[in-house]
Amino acid sequence: MARIAGITLPNKRIEIALTYIYGIGRSKSAEILSKLKIDRNTRANDLAEGDVHRLREEIEKNCRVEGELRRETFANIKRLKDIGCYRGSRHARGLPVRGQRTKTNSRTVRGNVRRTMGSGRTKAEKT
Repeated sequence: MARIAGITLPNKRIEIALTYIYGIGRSKSAEILSKLKIDRNTRANDLAEGDVHRLREEIEKNCRVEGELRRETFANIKRLKDIGCYRGSRHARGLPVRGQRTKTNSRTVRGNVRRTMGSGRTKAEKT
């Protein structure tokens, strides 16, 4: 089992397996593999030990991944909250940050919790 950046890669194509590392997506994965001249269709368990070592070095040297990237992201959000800007207050309340509507939609961001006026209100009972 290949272990890179503290993550044990699953036995999938190496192009897909690298995306299990926080901070590496499909395009970054393809870029790294082409730079190191590793076939992207190779399974993670079939990689030679030398290839795993080269991958590990390349990712640690040139990519911000896992803990370092998470810390940076949380620091950026904390900075927004501290200066009291609109985006920071939206992050603090768990609401959409980028201008989306909240009367309907935004359920995935909020975890299906009704936090705005009128969303999910029950109708008044008729007498």
